[in-house]
Amino acid sequence: MKDIFQKIINPAIIGFIMATVVVGIYHYSQNTDAQLRSHYYQSEVATLVSPHGLRKDIAKGDQSFILVDVRSQEEYEAEHIIGALNVPAYADPDTSAYGDVERIVKGFEDIMRQYPNRDIIIYCYSTPCMSGRKIGKMLTEHGIYPRELGIGWNEWRYDWNAWNHPHEWYVTNVMDYISQGSEPGVYSGFDGVDEGCSLSSEFNC
Repeated sequence: MKDIFQKIINPAIIGFIMATVVVGIYHYSQNTDAQLRSHYYQSEVATLVSPHGLRKDIAKGDQSFILVDVRSQEEYEAEHIIGALNVPAYADPDTSAYGDVERIVKGFEDIMRQYPNRDIIIYCYSTPCMSGRKIGKMLTEHGIYPRELGIGWNEWRYDWNAWNHPHEWYVTNVMDYISQGSEPGVYSGFDGVDEGCSLSSEFNC
């Protein structure tokens, strides 16, 4: 009788334990996925800056941020987003200078001293370009926490309509938001659109 009881009970106990483990793993994986997604969106919202919102704020003369172009000095001086400063992460258009950590960090520290209490927003060549992310990582390791423009120079300069609203295509001009030379430049165009989204609004465009 005892043997029969053990033959019935032991598999039941083992089955119960296994079921508990499987259910536990499932719930843990679900919670982990939820946490990862939560962290992802929190990071994206805290880090990325809407180009549409940024354009609106440039037009309004918003002084809460400073743009930093991390392309080469040569490319910056050819054309850059109006108002942007330059801390090159490239020696020339084809040669990265990521190893020049001391110079790059000092460049951003100087900007922070010159423009205290402003969000630093970095941009590089394009949306998939890793330069901005690499420089951002470098800076966070030195206690500087920049934000990143959601697009790069190529999209800003050559794909204007893709990230602006259709009703804005005919009342905005990309060249009003472009500067040349070694100086940042100051916006002097006319933005004939409603106030719309901004960096300070709860939900940026």
